[in-house]
Amino acid sequence: MTTNDRSTALITALGATDASQRLRAALAAGTAADERLVPVLIERCGTEPDFFVRDMLTWALCRASADITVPALLTELESAHPQARSQALHTLSKIGERRAFSRVAMSIHDPDDDVARAAWRAAVALVDPADASDLAADLAAEFGRGDAQVRLSLARAMVELGDSAHPVVDVYVHHADPRVGAHAAATERLLSDPDAAFDLSVEMARRASVGVDV
Repeated sequence: MTTNDRSTALITALGATDASQRLRAALAAGTAADERLVPVLIERCGTEPDFFVRDMLTWALCRASADITVPALLTELESAHPQARSQALHTLSKIGERRAFSRVAMSIHDPDDDVARAAWRAAVALVDPADASDLAADLAAEFGRGDAQVRLSLARAMVELGDSAHPVVDVYVHHADPRVGAHAAATERLLSDPDAAFDLSVEMARRASVGVDV
């Protein structure tokens, strides 16, 4: 079988009905590290319903040259489909190419919660330490957003920023919106004790803001 034949076979298998077949195809694509498959792998990331297959697709993309994958993934951030944007952000964070940070940071306020969460994780993974304080300030604008899982994702992103996050979190604890202040207070608790349970931190914040649903 020629290289072109193998690539064609993998492309077909990536679209198979059976998830295990798609998983094997993604593994084979990563093992081959055939850069001609990069556009197909990225396209598949945007539609693949199975978590484990998506994770393998990301691994396969990480095996290719960043000079090829990073520009293509940055273009994917303009997709109209949230999963495509979210998975592109996840893959960029795994590649670890800091030149992608400025574009990744533009997705921090994406209207889709899953995309925003992926952007928060990617941004803290890619930020230059010198820019960590600015990133913390940008992330803090999202305090009070979403359900418990969304709020936990933001808190964890702040924890990853460490000391750079403390000053801005301290300010938001006293925010006029009690929901925002409660989220910031819970985050402050995690910053002080990263092993603390987030639900306990939220409960403490709730008690500090009587009647507020956090």
